Amino acid sequence: MNNFRNLAIWVVIGVLLIALFSLFQGQVMKGTTKEITYTEFFDKVNAGTIKSLNISGGYIQGKDTNQAAFEGYVPLGENDLATLRSKNIDMTIRPPQSDSFWSNALISWLPLIILVGVWLFFMRQMQAGSGKAMGFGKSKAKLLTEKHGKVTFADVAGVDEAKDDLQEVVEFLKDPQKFQRLGGKIPRGALLVGPPGTGKTLLARAIAGEAGVPFFTISGSDFVEMFVGVGASRVRDMFEQAKKNAPCIIFIDEIDAVGRHRGAGLGGGNDEREQTLNQLLVEMDGFEANEGVIIVAATNRPDVLDPALLRPGRFDRQIVVGNPDVKGREQILAVHMRNIPMAPDVDAKVLARGTPGFSGADLANLVNEAALLAARRNKRLVTQAEFEDAKDKVMMGAERRSLVMSEEERRNTAYHEAGHAIVGLQVPYDPLHKVTIIPRGRALGVTMNLPDGDRHSHTREWCESRLAVLFGGREAELILGGAKNVTNGASGDIQMATSLARTMVMEWGMSEKLGRVRYGTNDQEVFLGHSITQSKNISEETARLIDEETRKLISAGEASAKRILAKYRNGLHKVAAALMEFETVSGAEVKQVLAGKKIKRDDTPAPTSGSSTPVVPRTTPRRPLGNLEPQTQS
Repeated sequence: MNNFRNLAIWVVIGVLLIALFSLFQGQVMKGTTKEITYTEFFDKVNAGTIKSLNISGGYIQGKDTNQAAFEGYVPLGENDLATLRSKNIDMTIRPPQSDSFWSNALISWLPLIILVGVWLFFMRQMQAGSGKAMGFGKSKAKLLTEKHGKVTFADVAGVDEAKDDLQEVVEFLKDPQKFQRLGGKIPRGALLVGPPGTGKTLLARAIAGEAGVPFFTISGSDFVEMFVGVGASRVRDMFEQAKKNAPCIIFIDEIDAVGRHRGAGLGGGNDEREQTLNQLLVEMDGFEANEGVIIVAATNRPDVLDPALLRPGRFDRQIVVGNPDVKGREQILAVHMRNIPMAPDVDAKVLARGTPGFSGADLANLVNEAALLAARRNKRLVTQAEFEDAKDKVMMGAERRSLVMSEEERRNTAYHEAGHAIVGLQVPYDPLHKVTIIPRGRALGVTMNLPDGDRHSHTREWCESRLAVLFGGREAELILGGAKNVTNGASGDIQMATSLARTMVMEWGMSEKLGRVRYGTNDQEVFLGHSITQSKNISEETARLIDEETRKLISAGEASAKRILAKYRNGLHKVAAALMEFETVSGAEVKQVLAGKKIKRDDTPAPTSGSSTPVVPRTTPRRPLGNLEPQTQS
């Protein structure tokens, strides 16, 4: 369509240029040719100064002996022609021709036609809806077919419970009478809830692929425009198309863009987003039933959705699509490895154990990075070494070996990371995996602690140990150079420790003085209207107690780290020296150094296999404390 439009525009431009050229050429010719009258013409004939002559009806064109051109309307009779023949004038006689109607019409109407065409073109370009004039209210939902790539449940791994819940939807679309015989009704809507990258959109496409029905997909933001009523019109049009293709599936991605809680703004309920939501509620469960149309939506913010959208009859089911466990990660890796040539040493089970907390998108990125590394190293197969390097790159960022650091900064970073490592080995915390002072991403050094397995909750002992580990870096700097030589390298540690301590006190009920009361405000609601109407439920006395208990936990962590490093002062110097020499040291090698043994290595790098958790740079916003990352950065 775009190619045809461009061709038409160039054709119109070409015709216009030709017409203008012809008109300009005619004007030039008229400017160099002299108009002649009847009397002047016969004066030239009698004088014998005419050399050649073209006669067409009563119109003549000719040249005289001085090569001067002339033209004019001179009716000639038989006697006149005889006179011209007697003068030996070179004559050409043509039948009379009238001006072409189409050429005149083209010259007269072409400018107007071009102006109208340009106006229509820009009007079509300005339409924010469909490509038609005044098509604002048309739905933007795209109909996906098997030509776009069929996806089935075999392509989705790691979410077995979600697939079981959605299997009923597939069976209903295949054989609706099976459920209708017993009076059962299939859920009209299924809401897929989960963190980003867990495969919610892929699950929705798999439903359509399994059932073999039309699949309409649209984003929540596609409904909303600057004009009030456009979103509601698009909702109506979308459901009309769905009814014509029933049974079918409508998938609304990121539904929180249009389904947010009503009444949260300051402008009343007459804004475009609320009008769109109202129409969506009516279409899903209003006076007219939508038989055979199943709504599947996805969001990672179910807390902001309007309650009317989540009630039975609309989104009857909320299906949680969370991060996969170790078995699910192994299955996901196997799916992504199918089309990549793998070396015999690649073990998906080992990689799955080493990537706790990874989502499906993270695992897909891991496999892709490993393939890119293998291609960069001119290998024909992807080996386990590429997966280990890709895992470090995904978790910590690419190595920045080009970053120039002074010897003093390297030594300070080495002591900082050694402090984290030693404290982590002496408290009940996750086992030490790796310590490095190679700059990666936005961190100058990283200390990685790995859990024994997937962890979904944290004990108070683990939290207190984490506070001690976080302050191990700053305490090591104090041992190295005293209070005057500490750096800002512990800013991320202080931020994470403060957030953890306040969460322990305000949300997790880990303070004896404050008791088992949640003092945190509802920070998930981000609307201005809700923020204004919320009342403060913490008194000044309670706020003071919260600050005191938070400071008490942090002080205990500092004291624990200081006590451990004072005991292992010599070990701190040895581990820091090993980091200065090797730059990257494994957890087992740190234990060897503390035991008084030297690190022995061949040409191969230190082993880095095992599990590890995502490393979040210090400068990035922290993740929810319910999913703490057991690692420390500097």
